[in-house]
Amino acid sequence: MYKEIDRENMFKAIWDFPENLMEAENISKDIKLKQKYSNIQNIVIVGMGGSAIGGDIMSILEKHNLNIPLFVCRNYLLPNWVNKNSLIICSSYSGNTEETLSALDDALRKNAQIIGVTTGGELANRLKILEKDIVVIPSGLQPRAALGFSFIPMIIFLVKIEIIQSVIEEWLNNSIRILKKKRELYSLESENNPIYKLAKNVYNKIPIIYSNISTMGIAGIRLKGQFCENGKMLAYNNELPELNHNEIVGWGNNYRILKNLVIIWLKDIDDNPRIKHRQKITQNILEDFLVKQYIIQVEGKTFQERFLHMINYGDWLSFWCAILHETDPSPVEKINILKKELSTII
Repeated sequence: MYKEIDRENMFKAIWDFPENLMEAENISKDIKLKQKYSNIQNIVIVGMGGSAIGGDIMSILEKHNLNIPLFVCRNYLLPNWVNKNSLIICSSYSGNTEETLSALDDALRKNAQIIGVTTGGELANRLKILEKDIVVIPSGLQPRAALGFSFIPMIIFLVKIEIIQSVIEEWLNNSIRILKKKRELYSLESENNPIYKLAKNVYNKIPIIYSNISTMGIAGIRLKGQFCENGKMLAYNNELPELNHNEIVGWGNNYRILKNLVIIWLKDIDDNPRIKHRQKITQNILEDFLVKQYIIQVEGKTFQERFLHMINYGDWLSFWCAILHETDPSPVEKINILKKELSTII
């Protein structure tokens, strides 16, 4: 059934995630740097949507190896503190993202050190003229489906310029093995597939995704975006412990609309013990509202393996929600309309 709906083959894009990770690693190992990078005191990753989430993922996967501040900028302008000791990584899959191009101009004004990750477009053209380094990644994918080509080059680049020391080869190879094994199950349009089964319970609801900010928080952001872009359905996410200081009180009024919500908990064995306790208490409090709650916790020896497993799990979940809606997951018509309208405004 899904093949008739999935006309642009998002299925293959999700299926190919482990192969994309392998290819991204090979591309990144061949990076030849023309520029010298010195005295870097902070890193800013500039991007939007699927390109920006790559920066978030890089930061969480290498959080124990980063000894300088890292900030993901989803904006037209960079923070005021950016200067010659800042490393700016401009990430734009198409190379034509207007916010990223604007931030590049700002980086030049601030005399920052710059590198780009892109398939081409205006970003590549400008960086070539400026004689800046560019990591060229494969084209032909939806930006959100090119995730591996976003974060892996960033990690290996930071290793090359000696900002971090990473054991990426070890956890990446293990992750690829897990993902190849699991996709045999996750790709089944069947009740035997736990993701398809979960999709049947959430596709006609508004998912509220809760997770620990220090572990699966970024995976929650990714899943929210995938529900929206692939499933064409509204979704929201928040993180512990912050949601315990405000959002939990919001579960009070408007009982009639609560039946349209569903809660998805993303959990990890590395969650802080106090966070685990908060999760349990929060779940118990929300049971009074008769809102269905589902828990996703995946396997993997290391955090990196479990994180990438969770990302792929969420991608499959959003895909099956799209199929259950009888909606092609690939097109993003509203984004295209928005870009067209913006192009007419100077």
